[in-house]
Amino acid sequence: MSQILVAPDSFGDTLTATEAASVIAQGWGSARPADTLTVSPQSDGGPGFVEVLATQLPSARRHAARVRGPLDEDVEATWLLDGVTAYVECAQACGLPLLRQAPTVDTAWRAGSAGVGELIAAALDAGATRIVVGLGGSSCTDGGAGLVEALGGIGPAQHRLVTTELVVASDVEHPLLGARGAAAVFGPQKGADPDTVNRLEARLAEWATALEAGTGRSVRDLAGAGAAGGIGAALLALGGRRESGARILAEHTGLDAAIARADLVITGEGKFDNQTLHGKVAGAVAARAAASGTPVLVLAGQVALAAAEYQRVGIARAESITQFAGSVQRAMEDAAGQLAGLAALVARDWPVG
Repeated sequence: MSQILVAPDSFGDTLTATEAASVIAQGWGSARPADTLTVSPQSDGGPGFVEVLATQLPSARRHAARVRGPLDEDVEATWLLDGVTAYVECAQACGLPLLRQAPTVDTAWRAGSAGVGELIAAALDAGATRIVVGLGGSSCTDGGAGLVEALGGIGPAQHRLVTTELVVASDVEHPLLGARGAAAVFGPQKGADPDTVNRLEARLAEWATALEAGTGRSVRDLAGAGAAGGIGAALLALGGRRESGARILAEHTGLDAAIARADLVITGEGKFDNQTLHGKVAGAVAARAAASGTPVLVLAGQVALAAAEYQRVGIARAESITQFAGSVQRAMEDAAGQLAGLAALVARDWPVG
């Protein structure tokens, strides 16, 4: 009998972190019923940030808001208020699924962050004096221009937030501009072709100049400024400070203590690639597990790292749902069933205990 901690992120558009954790536990438990499974879904500030926090903050009140989506069509979003602290998730206002279509060159250019600004405004109106904004999973590359516009423009936004503690919850280290910036790295994932990436880069550079002139803060080269299509830059210019989204969730979920009690930690995400090792949940979980020598297993939609690459950071093994399912289509259409099947398969030959 072994102690198994299940602590995944969301799996893209197919499974929330909570759903993924439940499915993994179900699959593993079906093959090893004697094991004790502890479920602790995680997030790095991206999709699921608010959902996971809601399970850990019993005193927090959920608030529903109707805000502008990435293409200006209204969407429903949820944010939390715990005392004077508000928790907002940008993916609920400008996430990729809210495009309601596959991303294209057109959506890559047009998608905006106005809804995130409207969520921040709602939190301010409700009396929040500390606002934690989870970044990740956005469809936009507007540098947070829509967000700032929704708060009245650069000057009025700065004034509204002058007495507010603004926390940028993100583990993305990318700057706003350049080869490692928001347009170059994340633009193609949002539908941008090379020409559109160049146009987005130029627009972001102009916006960075405007932000710096309006706030007196130079943010274009700061780590995390490129998060969520550059929303990080706008929030940092408005006085925000960057904190690890994964760490915020880890503290609320008691992750370190749970890892210390476990014989194995299972984490996961949609795509396990080089970005995982630079701030995403699976990488952060592995780093925490390394401190106690607890082995880590990654179950992911796709695995794009060689064993030698992930084993050097303490991840013992990584398995792909797509490979198990036989195709990307089947892996996505039956994400829960395939993830449960993969978990059961790995459980049968995992040498724990």
